[in-house]
Amino acid sequence: MGKRRRFSQEFKFEAVSMVVDQGRDLYEVADELGIRSDMLRKWKRKFEEDGSDAFPGSGRLKPEDEELRMGL
Repeated sequence: MGKRRRFSQEFKFEAVSMVVDQGRDLYEVADELGIRSDMLRKWKRKFEEDGSDAFPGSGRLKPEDEELRMGL
């Protein structure tokens, strides 16, 4: 079994931008970047739901979730 790859927030935003902003085919972009199309589709859906708060990073919460955790 292979080692799990991690992708930076910037990489995810750039990949999603290639599909959303540039209108490129999701499968083509995934192939070009060497990632699975289902992963890119998940990132795209996350971006559409959360916008610039998508992909907060390892161990970090979205701002509204952090507020709930802090009890604000």
